[in-house]
Amino acid sequence: MSRDREAPQGNQPLSPLRILDARLHADPSRVVLRPFHLGWQSNTAQGDRAQRLVEDIAGLSERAASAEYRRVLADFKERHWQTEQMFETRYGEVEAALGLDPARFSRSRKRLIGAYFCHEYTYAAAALMNPSIVPHPDQSGMAGGAMRFIMSLRAVGEGHISSVAFREGIAETDGSFSLWPQSAFATSVELDNVDMACADCAVSVHRHEESSLSNTVIFPITEQQRGGLEDLRLVRFEHEDGDYEWVGTYTAYSGRSIRSELLRTRDFKHFVLEPIRGIAGRNKGMALFPQKIGGECRMIGRQDGKNLFMLRSSDLAHWDADGELLMEPKFPWEFIQIGNCGSPVLTDAGWLLITHGVGAMRKYALGAALLDRDDPSKVIGRTPEPILTAIDADRAGYVPNVVYTCGVLQVGEHLLVPYGISDSAVGFASTTVAELVALMV
Repeated sequence: MSRDREAPQGNQPLSPLRILDARLHADPSRVVLRPFHLGWQSNTAQGDRAQRLVEDIAGLSERAASAEYRRVLADFKERHWQTEQMFETRYGEVEAALGLDPARFSRSRKRLIGAYFCHEYTYAAAALMNPSIVPHPDQSGMAGGAMRFIMSLRAVGEGHISSVAFREGIAETDGSFSLWPQSAFATSVELDNVDMACADCAVSVHRHEESSLSNTVIFPITEQQRGGLEDLRLVRFEHEDGDYEWVGTYTAYSGRSIRSELLRTRDFKHFVLEPIRGIAGRNKGMALFPQKIGGECRMIGRQDGKNLFMLRSSDLAHWDADGELLMEPKFPWEFIQIGNCGSPVLTDAGWLLITHGVGAMRKYALGAALLDRDDPSKVIGRTPEPILTAIDADRAGYVPNVVYTCGVLQVGEHLLVPYGISDSAVGFASTTVAELVALMV
């Protein structure tokens, strides 16, 4: 269970955020077993190399093949979940891709072939950062106003590739929280379908039915996602008929270009990843309102790289205009640019929007704004000073002097605020809506 502690000496004096003890850090020991492709993310390994590799394995005597497979198991069986089944599954994919005759190989040799087409990947060796947090689909057994939650994390691993990881936990009405433990094994989502020739088609994936969400990782799949899935901003979106789903915006980075895309799920077991269509999707840092307003979907984005804009659409996946100017940098700590830090939260006072600003020396800080409940294109107030900045040890990291979040959770009168620390770790803070609103001008 997290505990409050006094803000470190030197923290901004007007900050209403209480810093909590819990921290999440990069962990190179967290590895997953992934398909190894001789070509980028294709279902078939490229050409003759893959076929020659299979023939080299086929050329081993049965005794040599068995001995090699025993060595592989000695190295890796205890490091992964259902390791041999995963090798067998991977063999089946290679068999289908290369047109292999299954009668040629014993069961252990098939698994050995599968092992040659797998590799370990350290998905969170470099950093955990930029969390988002939403109510869990399962609220059974919750009492006293407590809320079960799901938190997404940007996990950065080998090759500085970003993927999406998750943690589950329970938030209390006093601002404290606890995280569910992770097992020793992490697993990647499994692909349902993908058309690599279709650059704008949706991709469907699912987590293994026996794996928990806290041990599940979503990796890049398409060519546009090749460089990483960055800064997922999740929200529980309620449709007008009372139905709801969880929708997240994220940046798909190809290594050369960016595009905003959507992650959609109703149960955090099955996921659809699809591009945001329309000209607004060419930008990053978009955050969806949790419901339609005046019959329209609303989104907040930074369409010009500096200011915040209000976007409107009749369809969650289509955003065909850059919207209207909502906020410009106003205070010194945000003169370079401002952006949203996740979806707005509906409160009695209005729509509460956590923002970030970039000031001198490219220092990032968190702030807050209040938008009109009925017409969120109207700004009621803003915090003139940051509510959280990187100080002391939190200034050090892969990208120094940065605090950043992709969403907060309201539980009663309290807000639980997970935040990235210098693009390296994740910290937690709590506050109340009233404390934030009291600071606004």
